[in-house]
Amino acid sequence: MSIRPEERVAAALARLILDPSAPPARHIAVGAASPIPAAACWLVRKQGHPVRLSLLHKRSGNPFTEGSRELFDLTGQGRIDLFFLGGGQIDGQANINLVGTGEWPGTGVRFPGSFGSAFMYLMTPRTILFREEHSPRVLVQQVDMISAPGVSPPAVFRRGTAQALVTGRCVFRFHPDRARFALESVHPGESVESVRAATGFDFDAAGTVPETPDPTDAELALLRGPVCDEMLETYPEFCARVFGRRHAA
Repeated sequence: MSIRPEERVAAALARLILDPSAPPARHIAVGAASPIPAAACWLVRKQGHPVRLSLLHKRSGNPFTEGSRELFDLTGQGRIDLFFLGGGQIDGQANINLVGTGEWPGTGVRFPGSFGSAFMYLMTPRTILFREEHSPRVLVQQVDMISAPGVSPPAVFRRGTAQALVTGRCVFRFHPDRARFALESVHPGESVESVRAATGFDFDAAGTVPETPDPTDAELALLRGPVCDEMLETYPEFCARVFGRRHAA
């Protein structure tokens, strides 16, 4: 079984979670409909790292009895260390748009809505941005509407900002001091030039940009075995498509 793109991205996310240069991720929360970030979190757990996982979408054994209300409470108290956010649009300053395109309130394409993104983005020490599609319509020079800002003025309290942006083509590292992304690695088959052509915003790139590492054999064994076991109930379609596994009849 060849490496699936989702497996490569999950392994890349897991490495970012364990980044020793970032504040420790002791308690990670994953929102609804986020199977690849969930797989990355379970991979970290199955590797033996003592992280607490709170998965909002989990169907049974969910620590949240009142859903997002408790997630926001924990975050406001400083008890969530890492969260994942996506966006219908993401720009070069790490702003995300979950409202829609065109004039307010999204007269063009409508997105699912901001929900708690602005609160989570500002109150969580680390946020990893994630979007599988990597195209100029998603990664834009400037979002049409800001659901959650990548950086804030000095007088605005926030605990953290984006650590990175992971897409189906590459991994970007975000530098909040200059509100700008730098290309950290390109997935197999991509190059700096192909990533630039597919990106609506400008970004920094070193003279040589490494290739995103493939998952190791040990990581693949965990993803396709114990990680999938944990995800089968909550993400059955994802597990069937990516890992080729279904619930036993």
